[in-house]
Amino acid sequence: MRRTVGLRFGAALAVAALAGAAGALLPAPEASAAAAGATGFATQNGGTTGGAGGQTVRATTGTAIHAALCGRAGSSTPITIQVEGTINHGNTGKVSGTSCSTAAGVIELKQISNVTIVGVGGGAVFDQVGIHIRDSRNIVIQNVTVRNVKKSGSPTSNGGDAIGMESNVRNVWVDHVTLEASGGESEGYDGLFDMKDNTQYVTLSYSTLRNSGRGGLIGSSETDTSNGYVTFHHNLYENIDSRAPLLRGGIAHIYNNHYRSLNESGINSRAGARAKVDNNYFEDSKDVLGTFYTDAAGYWQVAGNIFDNVTWSAREGDHNPAGPNPQSNTTVGIPYSYTLDAAGCVPDVVSRTAGADKGLRVSDGDCTPQTPDPTPTPTPTPTQPSGTNLSIGAGSDGSSKADGTSYGNVRDGNTSTYWSPAGPTGSVSIKWGSPTAVSRVVIREATGSAGAIGSWRLVNADTGAVLTSGSGAGVISFARTSLQKITFEITGSTGTPRIAEYETYAG
Repeated sequence: MRRTVGLRFGAALAVAALAGAAGALLPAPEASAAAAGATGFATQNGGTTGGAGGQTVRATTGTAIHAALCGRAGSSTPITIQVEGTINHGNTGKVSGTSCSTAAGVIELKQISNVTIVGVGGGAVFDQVGIHIRDSRNIVIQNVTVRNVKKSGSPTSNGGDAIGMESNVRNVWVDHVTLEASGGESEGYDGLFDMKDNTQYVTLSYSTLRNSGRGGLIGSSETDTSNGYVTFHHNLYENIDSRAPLLRGGIAHIYNNHYRSLNESGINSRAGARAKVDNNYFEDSKDVLGTFYTDAAGYWQVAGNIFDNVTWSAREGDHNPAGPNPQSNTTVGIPYSYTLDAAGCVPDVVSRTAGADKGLRVSDGDCTPQTPDPTPTPTPTPTQPSGTNLSIGAGSDGSSKADGTSYGNVRDGNTSTYWSPAGPTGSVSIKWGSPTAVSRVVIREATGSAGAIGSWRLVNADTGAVLTSGSGAGVISFARTSLQKITFEITGSTGTPRIAEYETYAG
């Protein structure tokens, strides 16, 4: 009997339940900053650095992620968004702005560049909410889990793709993520990692893809062959029916991956695609390499792979497996340097490195996982604008305050005092006796409270107009405005926010 995703997913749940009942120790999520650098084809075409060099903000909701994108000075202003908690339909709303184009129910990275999204702290889970990258470049996604994204049923998101890229996308590095579903197309799911309509220079590394009918594709049809230059390395594909991945045209480099329980087919190279397939470990699977479901042939160069309990079907019609003794039928040049782990150690090294919340561990190329040098999670630290802090000597008020704090503590030039709202939200204002021109604000959090501020709005209290919105403390720039009162509204937070200084500057 064919081992369907649904049946095997149920078995996986049972194993997890037994482990929980037995008190098994599971790896604790670790806070991490983005790793040092991309690998594979994402290093080409100018490289992939994401939001390096830009502001770092914290987000605990999907709306806050969108607000951070929309709060940038421009659509290419670098930003790193640290995500913690569960992102779902209830907290993922559309945010408007000149530097973004977002939508509710999906994390929309559309017509933007230079962005990093990285899970930190207790972990980041995108629950039934997909990540959509469109008309964008230089994107890094790291250390997050995306699960149960549906294209049919309720709720739906991102066409059913966990991570989907389309329409002139360039330079994306997806690293140490977990992408998972709970079944196949009949259960409402589509692909875990899809690229189409001219998507190029992508790397998927140290990630886990499991419990899905479709692992992912490059090219949406036999004529969509403008995609390619994609690297897959040190990933675990587990309990996948097919498309691990499906390649239509283009070039893929596939090395040091562990494939376990590919139920119908695995790497499907077709429509002229060329794949370099090195030192992978295929286990308990069927037809793991070939051209399937089409008469438009694809090609492969193979070396060093291990086939452990792999079964091969006979070649017939549009079903052309490469085995039982796969041989190269093309050559593929790789323009970047890389080090191969021996195929025999791939199951072990991948089990200790692949997926979210693994501490961003990587292989040293000699089958030994390595933990990156300790790097503290960067705290959003504002740089001092030039000029005079206009808050000193000004007035202040707000909507709420906790016991023992004062609105005046945010404008006294003393970072050891602070204002704190009575709850997770609240507002504090700076006001002057006559109109004052302001174009920049700096919000400094009190010691020990860094990262508590989530989403916020900066409001012209004279008119009620929103000057800008975003998430996390730091430097806030906006169009120069003359006003008598400017209000910082905290609309979401993690823990208790504490503002040590609310500085205002003319320029």
